[in-house]
Order: sequence, then structure tokens, then C-alpha cells
Amino acid sequence: MSGHGHGHGHGCTCEHEHDPAERGLEYGLYQRIDLEKLQCLNESRDGDGKLVFKPWDQRRERDKFVDSDADEELLFNIPFTGSVKLKSIIISGEDDDTHPAEIRLFKNIPQMSFDDTGREPEQSFRLNKDPTAELEYPTKIARFTNVEHLSIHISKNYGAENTRVYYIGLRGEFTEAHRHEVTICNYELAANPADHKVDSIVPQTSFIS
Repeated sequence: MSGHGHGHGHGCTCEHEHDPAERGLEYGLYQRIDLEKLQCLNESRDGDGKLVFKPWDQRRERDKFVDSDADEELLFNIPFTGSVKLKSIIISGEDDDTHPAEIRLFKNIPQMSFDDTGREPEQSFRLNKDPTAELEYPTKIARFTNVEHLSIHISKNYGAENTRVYYIGLRGEFTEAHRHEVTICNYELAANPADHKVDSIVPQTSFIS
């Protein structure tokens, strides 16, 4: 499965034919991440994991990055503010052995830990070194619909003790979270005063439809 993703990474350079501005808009899912709740496990400095989710036109900047701490692994727990259909991912690092070599994607497992990474991922990819953030890895979209939480496990790099990531780009569609049940409750509460006169006669259960 990993090898299959590897092949697609190469094949996806056709995206270059798209208008650059349009491609930047497609990679706008970083705006839909609940950054306050985003976690990056094994980051060397607290909070650095949030820095790699940035606008398309900043993807090649080198001032913001995350390094792994105890070993080469990193685990990003990414909550969205609604529902996402994830179509592809870009991961960019340094042009050396600290660049991620493999990622594994999991969906809708909040507060995931390294102990949980032994389970089967939704999809995994072998990565090429991509310091210019150009290689896209397309997901199996059927597996990545209704994603409210995405976990990205960087399981290995190219042989260095630690891993460095400059940019993670997420492309897909976003749907706002709906709260219909709140509206329904409000209507029910508003209707009750009109029935006040019969409250003492009719059992309460008769108002439940």
C-alpha cells in the first residue's frame, strides 16, 4: 500500500498545470484547523507543531518548522472546525536525512497517542524528499470523507536521529458543522407558553411528538 502512494506522489506533478493562485486556494484547509486544540506529540519545543500549517505562499519559508525530540517520530492530532473531505497532502522538510520518509493517516481518533499507531491506518505513503513542497500524495477519498479529526503519524525519516518538517499542506473540501438540534429545542421552548392554559389538565407527555 505504501508503494502505491509513492507512485502517485510522482504522478501528481500534473497539478503544476493549474493556476498557482487556484492551487493555493485548494490548499486552504489550514484555515479550518482548530489550532488551539491541535497536538503534536514528540515535538522538541512546545507549540512548534502548529507552525507548519501555514498559507500556500509561505510553504517554502524556513523560519517556522518542527523538529522531533526523542526519536524520528512525530504524531499530529488535527481537529477541524467542521467536516472535511481530504483529497491530498503535501509534506515538506529539509533536503537531507531529517526529511520524513513515511507517513500514516488516521481519521476521527481524537487524542491519539503513539500507543494507538499500531492499528491499521486509513492510508500510508512513502515520501520522496520534497524541500520545495511540490509533491502531492492523493488520498483514497472514499476513506477520507466526514473527517472531523485527522492524525498524521510520521513513522520514519531517511536515517537521521530526528525529523524536521517545514510545511504540511491539506487539500480538500470543508463543510461547516451544523447544530440543528439547538434550533429545534428553541422552537419547542417558544411553543410551550402558548399551551400554558392546558398544562394543569393535560399530562406532560402529550406535548412530546
